Amino acid sequence: GNVCAFISNNRVSRAVNGSFGALNSTLDNLGTFVRSIPQQVDFIIATSDVPVSRANSSLQDIGPILGGRIISEVGDEAYGALGSAMSLLEVTDQVERELRAVNQSGQHLQQLQGELTQNLSRLQERINRTLQSCGPSCSQVSVSGLAPEADFSMVPDVSSQLELLSNLTSANLSAVLQQANETLNKTPTRVKEQAEKVVADARRQLAEVRRKIGGVRSEIPVLDTLGNVTTTLDDVGRQASDYEPQVAAYDGYRWIVGICLCCLVLLIVLCYLLGLALGALGLKPPVPPNERGCLSNSGGDFFMAGVGFSFLFSWLLMLLVLVTFLLGGNAYTLVCQPWYSRQLLQFLETSDLTASFNLSKMLGLPGGTVTLSGVYNNCQHDKSLWDTLQLGQAVPLDELLDISQYTGEITAAFDQLNVSLDPVTFLSPSQKQLLRDVGASGLQPNFTGALQQLERNVTQRDLPVLAEQLEALANATDNVTRKQELQEEASDLRQINGQIGSRFLPETQALKRSIQSLQETIPQVPARINDTLRQIEDAQTFLDSRAAEIIKNESRAFLNTLLGYFESYVTWAKSKLTGEVGRCGPVAKTMDVAVTVACSYVVDSLNGFWFSLGWCTMFLLPGLILAVRLAKFYRRMKIVDIYDSDREALEMSPSATLFKIPRVETRQ
Repeated sequence: GNVCAFISNNRVSRAVNGSFGALNSTLDNLGTFVRSIPQQVDFIIATSDVPVSRANSSLQDIGPILGGRIISEVGDEAYGALGSAMSLLEVTDQVERELRAVNQSGQHLQQLQGELTQNLSRLQERINRTLQSCGPSCSQVSVSGLAPEADFSMVPDVSSQLELLSNLTSANLSAVLQQANETLNKTPTRVKEQAEKVVADARRQLAEVRRKIGGVRSEIPVLDTLGNVTTTLDDVGRQASDYEPQVAAYDGYRWIVGICLCCLVLLIVLCYLLGLALGALGLKPPVPPNERGCLSNSGGDFFMAGVGFSFLFSWLLMLLVLVTFLLGGNAYTLVCQPWYSRQLLQFLETSDLTASFNLSKMLGLPGGTVTLSGVYNNCQHDKSLWDTLQLGQAVPLDELLDISQYTGEITAAFDQLNVSLDPVTFLSPSQKQLLRDVGASGLQPNFTGALQQLERNVTQRDLPVLAEQLEALANATDNVTRKQELQEEASDLRQINGQIGSRFLPETQALKRSIQSLQETIPQVPARINDTLRQIEDAQTFLDSRAAEIIKNESRAFLNTLLGYFESYVTWAKSKLTGEVGRCGPVAKTMDVAVTVACSYVVDSLNGFWFSLGWCTMFLLPGLILAVRLAKFYRRMKIVDIYDSDREALEMSPSATLFKIPRVETRQ
């Protein structure tokens, strides 16, 4: 018991000294929690700037956003038709260029062929005269077939096709299509211009929405009273700091008194232990009590010293046990045990001593239904401040965050929005008819004969071979004049052959390429014209019949996006205010920690101290009785007690007769 008293006494001091730190930590945590609640509410309210900013940004960019949506809806049809028409015009331009090239090359080749025919005819006459004058020696050389072989007049005339394509080009279809494309691309600018008044009205309503949401904080009364709570917590912390030195000093005195009493009990225990040890070691049963040894006598003296100390200080022990029992026992019975059984808060709520205490009134909440036990239970389940303080009864959150009035004004403003596109005309009827005429003509000249002629040689005879034959004759003849004539005629043949290579071949190759290109391209033109006209008709019909509906639908979608910002924010704000703000689980844990420090450390240690001292005090009485009894057998006696058995033995001994006292005897 004395060991437990020593330990409990030290634990009480450690608990008291540590309780101030735990109290300050608890108060700091509570203060931090209470101060964070208005900050959380302010953050939620300030977050309303996000949807307002997004809405303002969307309104500012209504042209690109709404106009872009409109274009994206009509773009598949309109831009598809425009792309097909522009591609068709590129094909027709290419066909027109190739047809012109065919026409020019054919005419040029026919002109060159005429010149070649004249030159060859004159040269043939000259060669014949020279050969005739030469005689039989030149008869092996013949100039027959010295004429063009390919007939370039077989190149067809494409003037009619060129006329159709020229009419198509002069109609300037590309400019019309470009104008239609620019009209569609200007849709965002037109939307922005037509929506200026609607945007201004909507932005004014957004400012009203921001003002209404900002007023929610002033409608939550508990936020104003939380400042008083933090002030009270700060005052409690300062008062605890002021009393801490005094409490520490008084606890030091208590610790000294406790140590002294424990040492006193230890002294009594040591006296008894020494009495037991010395008495048992020095006791010799055959020795008379008046002749007992010093060691045994010292053991008896220690017993009597312990008895004396017990008589002198037992009242002090009992008084201290009583006082600490009253403090610790009542604290545990009246505070700790009711707290653990959840009855303390209910008692405080129903007791007459706390009848004037009204938590709802303190927090400025009407109704008076908020209780300490309810707050603690909700905090144990980490519920929000809204549920814990039942703010739903005092704060009409749905009404405060009801912005339907302003969203209705914005909706009404958008209902007045009348966006219309500039008229878009892809092609005029006359231009469409020109395309139909081109498609109906087929644009397919007969190039079969021309290609056959292009595969032939330009001349029937091989001019370089004939020139070599003439040069051979010139070398064989001795007639200077005839030799010179033959050489000149061979030179003319080579010159004509060179002209054929430099003038005919490029033209024939270019003509062949143009014809091949036309043969690949022209068959696709009628089908592409028909497909393009169909797409243009469909796109024109789509714009004329669906444009207004698309604009209305996209305007409604744009409006829904704007309102969706606020609907999402209101839903989020409600969920945060009612389910997240002020989750008081840390408060319950902090209170549990404080109660644990007070009860499990201070009160339990104090109860352990008085129980241990009471334990020791209870055993003082039996210890005292046993010590007195044992001291009689250990201490040295001055007078020996002789009992009857001792007397008879003494009388029967021989030495006893020597000291026999005469007594009066009766005679018979």
